[in-house]
Amino acid sequence: MRIVHVVDSLEFGGLERVVTDLALEQKRRGHEVSVFSLLDTQGLRAELEAAGIPVVIGDKKNPFDLRLIRKLRAHLRERAADVAHTHSFVPNYYCATAQLGATSRAAMVGTCHDMGHRLGNRRLRWMYRASLTRTARVAMVGRMVYERFVGEGWVPSRRAAIVLNGIPVERFRNSEQRRRIARERLGLPDDALVIGAVGRLVPLKNHRLLIEQMPALVARWPGLRLVIVGGGPLEAELAGLVTELGLGTNVLLASQRPDVGDLLPAFDIFAMPSRTEGLSIALLEACATGLAIVATQVGGNPEIVKDDQTGLLVPSEDGAALQAALIRLLEAPALRERLGAAAAAWAQEHASITAVAATYERLYGEARQAQAGA
Repeated sequence: MRIVHVVDSLEFGGLERVVTDLALEQKRRGHEVSVFSLLDTQGLRAELEAAGIPVVIGDKKNPFDLRLIRKLRAHLRERAADVAHTHSFVPNYYCATAQLGATSRAAMVGTCHDMGHRLGNRRLRWMYRASLTRTARVAMVGRMVYERFVGEGWVPSRRAAIVLNGIPVERFRNSEQRRRIARERLGLPDDALVIGAVGRLVPLKNHRLLIEQMPALVARWPGLRLVIVGGGPLEAELAGLVTELGLGTNVLLASQRPDVGDLLPAFDIFAMPSRTEGLSIALLEACATGLAIVATQVGGNPEIVKDDQTGLLVPSEDGAALQAALIRLLEAPALRERLGAAAAAWAQEHASITAVAATYERLYGEARQAQAGA
């Protein structure tokens, strides 16, 4: 098939990582694939282009850019696209608009990557709802996302499907060598206990709650380190909190990094204190690396982490529960090993990008049949 993925951007993030890995796997499976980015972007663009996957930049300048719509329409026509696969809300309504009046239309498949908090914006909500009437199939990345969009009447169940996110699990297989190299990159001692977190430094990720637990933990384990990988608008505020709590040598804000997968083996414990999640790529990657996980019981997290089986779940915004779960893991190497091994086995069976690509092939076929019969 000729597939065009439509995204907001390709800057480093979970959604963008999924699109990149899916496009690479689809090319490997013999499809013709391109990616259209609404915004000017770098990030993962170079990885796609190095694999021979064209990336077209729409260079969006304003909230409803007619020039961008014409450029997207031209790209879909030039590629003779069979499927336009949109990722999130703005790409979906831009793609639907670009195909209005076209003599030959690509079948539209949209993926909802999160719980839709951005849809609190009235204008975006209206435009996305309108675009769904022209979307043949809509994939949700987890059961909670499905229940939100189908249960609230956004998407008819006959056009909806659950398609879990996937990763190239083999890339994250852990080893002593990878652990040593990762710790060298981060400047961490070989014998330190290390808690790691990955995510943009924004309020919804709630890294503040995690940092606030560190003084009590450091009192018991003075050499304990917390590493947070990610950039964002709260970086200066969180750095100030680290200084205020006297944690300068115990907390490393590692900023945005392109090598997150290579850094994960440095961690003993992976912590995700988020207030909301869709189906987190960072969490899937932590599973595949075989890390012991503590995550909040929000969004799609319980679909990945089964409490006391593949990790530990705690209530959102509950610092005492988060601290207690971390203490439990820090005290028990055998528990960390058991949960990490179970998480890696789960990822191997359920989170492979190969399986995700096969599921989308089926969904694309359904979308094309539905459009042909329309």
